[in-house]
Amino acid sequence: MAKATLGGVEIEVDDDGFIQEPDKWNKDVAEDIGKIEAVLEPGQDKMGADHWTVVDYLRNYFLEFGIAPPIRMVVKKSGIDLKKIYELFPKGPAAGACKVAGLPKPTGCV
Repeated sequence: MAKATLGGVEIEVDDDGFIQEPDKWNKDVAEDIGKIEAVLEPGQDKMGADHWTVVDYLRNYFLEFGIAPPIRMVVKKSGIDLKKIYELFPKGPAAGACKVAGLPKPTGCV
């Protein structure tokens, strides 16, 4: 596995850039992944409140259940519609939002 320095922490990542050591995730790591995944608007250096609403929901769900939530649940519980999630995370909920939230690469439909 490759190593990446994210948020000042050396973390093992898979070939797609998903972190393999979720216990090392923190908000600085998320911000760095967000920069890599181009979720920030040009000129921004931090994610906005809507980004964090989605990321926090994904992260909390994962910590409670050990898997990523279905996308319908993300939309319903976060209050952010699917179109907006794709605007916030251009690579989508799985390849974008879950990666930023420090979740393993989802296998189902997120």
